[in-house]
Amino acid sequence: MLNFNQYFDKNPDLRHLANPNQKALDSVFDIIFLERKNKKSGYYELPFEQKALQDSEAYIREHKAFLDSIKNIVIIGIGGSSLGLKAIDGLLSHLSTRKKIQLAFLEHTDPIEVKKSLHNIHIQDTLFIIISKSGTTIETSSLMKYVIHRYSLFENAETKSHLLFITDEESPLYFLGKKEQIPVVSISKNIGGRFSVLSSVGVLPLMLLGYDTKRLLQGAGEFESNFFNRKEEHLLKKAIFLAKNRDRFPINILFSYSSAFKDFNSWYVQLWGESLGKFDIYGKKVGLTPISLIGSIDQHSFLQLITQGLMDKTITFLSIHQAKYIEPKIPDLSFEYLESTDFVNGTSLAKLLGLQQTATMETIQSEGIPTDHIELEELCEENVGKLIIYFELLTSCVGGIFNINSYDQPGVELGKIRLREIFKIL
Repeated sequence: MLNFNQYFDKNPDLRHLANPNQKALDSVFDIIFLERKNKKSGYYELPFEQKALQDSEAYIREHKAFLDSIKNIVIIGIGGSSLGLKAIDGLLSHLSTRKKIQLAFLEHTDPIEVKKSLHNIHIQDTLFIIISKSGTTIETSSLMKYVIHRYSLFENAETKSHLLFITDEESPLYFLGKKEQIPVVSISKNIGGRFSVLSSVGVLPLMLLGYDTKRLLQGAGEFESNFFNRKEEHLLKKAIFLAKNRDRFPINILFSYSSAFKDFNSWYVQLWGESLGKFDIYGKKVGLTPISLIGSIDQHSFLQLITQGLMDKTITFLSIHQAKYIEPKIPDLSFEYLESTDFVNGTSLAKLLGLQQTATMETIQSEGIPTDHIELEELCEENVGKLIIYFELLTSCVGGIFNINSYDQPGVELGKIRLREIFKIL
């Protein structure tokens, strides 16, 4: 279960903006309803489809003997091809069902990081998964070439079995896999990378790691169904508030109170930034700037700016219900000169973290800064599925109000074109 609380009306000047009328809510809902109906993006269907589950189960069944022996999975992909998977594993890695398989990521061409990630990686117990919509993204293709060369993966049928391609139907990478008789799992072309984690891009590796991916999709499907049955109106209200106040509050902070959210925050930053920073239909540049913070760590590096800097930010607090985490506790110890810290003695670390979040949230609210709070009852597959689809739907709603295409990335493509031009003159 996820609990949603919005405090946008704590500031009297914002109350009329925090409670949009029914006509406004209906208007935004209709935009998203038509997007799904017209299949503008395939992500809307992912929680309800069986394709990812069936394709993943088929791959695992056909390669069971090999997969039973692997100790490492190396993901080669960038952005949406890796961030969602990394986020979910980071949130759920504490579960007892998580297999003891090392998960490594090759995401960019930093030579130091590449060497570090491949240290002690041996071909005999490793599966290399190349995830790319096309296979032509220069970081992914370069890293794939490096790994294939380093481990002689194209040498014969046995070495090729250590490779798996996850890509768009009939993409260049798809055809390469078919030609070289490398296992290929395809996804719909209509699913953008940053919206793809509930497809085989995320489902297959997560299944290999031992997670219950059916429950992940069920959680996402339950929340999405509730949304389209008008049972999650808070999401529409938040989208309208953020979009209509984009000039006053152009910065949106996700302040997550657990280190388990670190990679999820990175996924959010890409989803929000790449989806919403666009030209609208009138040729005007629009967008919202995402910032990722982890509490309580970033209370000591960013809270000062939030409370007494420019009031141009909204804050979403994200946390886990701490009542079940009663250990470890702070020992009842008192030291000379440190008596001022004794007020927390006997308190669990989880409770302390929760109270730190409460104190931070109340401090920010007292300054009139718009906040809301999402709390997960527990970190499990269903709740993570709900959290993923919540942020995807929120992004689509804001993009709809902005009159933009939330699912392309022309600015990113310009950078790719410029890179090719630079290489031509070298």
